[in-house]
Amino acid sequence: MKRYKKVPLATPQLISLGFAAVIFGGALLLMLPISNRQGEITPFIDALFTATSATCVTGLTTVNTAQHWTPFGQLIILLMIETGGLGFMSLPVFFFMIAKKKINLRTRMLLKDSLNLDQMNGGVNLMRYILLTSVIIQGLGVFALSFSFVPRYGWIKGIWFSIFHSVSSFCNAGFDLLGDSLANDQQDIWLLFVVMTLIIAGGLGFLVWYDIMQYHTRKRLSIHSKIALTMTASLLIFGTFGFYLTEHNAQNLVVGNWLQRLFNTMFMAVTPRTAGYYSVSYFEMSHAGLILTIVLMYIGGTSGSTAGGLKTTTFGVLLIQMKSILKGRNQAEFSGRTIPNSAIFRALTLFFITLTLCIFATMILSITEKIPDVDGLGLEYIVFEVVSAFGTVGLTMGLTPELSIIGKIIIISLMFIGRVGIMTVLFSLIAKSRQQEQHFKYPEESVLIG
Repeated sequence: MKRYKKVPLATPQLISLGFAAVIFGGALLLMLPISNRQGEITPFIDALFTATSATCVTGLTTVNTAQHWTPFGQLIILLMIETGGLGFMSLPVFFFMIAKKKINLRTRMLLKDSLNLDQMNGGVNLMRYILLTSVIIQGLGVFALSFSFVPRYGWIKGIWFSIFHSVSSFCNAGFDLLGDSLANDQQDIWLLFVVMTLIIAGGLGFLVWYDIMQYHTRKRLSIHSKIALTMTASLLIFGTFGFYLTEHNAQNLVVGNWLQRLFNTMFMAVTPRTAGYYSVSYFEMSHAGLILTIVLMYIGGTSGSTAGGLKTTTFGVLLIQMKSILKGRNQAEFSGRTIPNSAIFRALTLFFITLTLCIFATMILSITEKIPDVDGLGLEYIVFEVVSAFGTVGLTMGLTPELSIIGKIIIISLMFIGRVGIMTVLFSLIAKSRQQEQHFKYPEESVLIG
């Protein structure tokens, strides 16, 4: 009898299968009648869509979270959001910590690749730091949100709402129990401020926070943290001024005094960074505002964070490289450091792959989906949804509940790729380049560029 040799799965495949297992397990639980307020079985495609959106911390839903799911179903969604936001590798580390057992080598290798670390040493301590930091930040978020929700809903419901929205905000998921996100809370400055703070904290990245916390001893920040902080601040300022210019005359979008309008304008700049909450209707936004939102959604948050998208550090490396080329330099330099060519090549490859993916998905949805008969509304209706799904943002102009079966499958795939696949592709490219390293070089020949 012939015996087949067992081929071990590579780390990228294990990471993808880990997220897929969480998604399918959550989908099966959401299908149960106990998860549905009507006591009925939720269709598999809608349960799978919700589970994918929660695990991939997106926020797009085909059913209303507050009206469709029972507290049990909402708890399942919350657990998937936490798992997806911190990464599925947080689960084994958490159980190892509870059991006080030593983490094996295989788990350490998976942890290294899931956190995108250069070396295996320090991965376990970093994950412990991530878990502790997440608990502290989300706990503070619950306390802060309770000042808004408890007076409104009472202690039990108010605390539950505070927990759910703190986790959802920090993990940049965008799920809400209010029924219409924060559209009815435009005048609640405190609520907008707390949610914005949690979104930025989660989207900034655990590695950046770790670097900041260690600054008092090391007296320096890594170039990754410097680029992440610079790009985050720049995009928030750029987005706030951009939305002020495009939407300052839109009286139907924001009501209230100048301070409330300022906070809502800032919120419009923060939430496209893969958060998914909204306080204004994007269906009524100007075309210039929609374009700005799409750009911010595509860039997304920071690498190593709960956010999705192209990532601020990737976009920052591309800008640094462009600046170096315009200055006639051969090397990309930033803050007294030279960025390796390998990082620039990966950033360019990632940019090309993600852009091609969004264009291809838009073409398919433009065939399968129906654009609503509204004056002035065209292809941006679909482009907005595609970029929102890929960037794991969760904002929509109303297409999600109307998606066809094919459309739901496309959006599910985009959400999964946006949270898992791009990282897997990047790891695969690195591994392949190392395994197939050539020991010879072909003759060079120039190609006309531009």
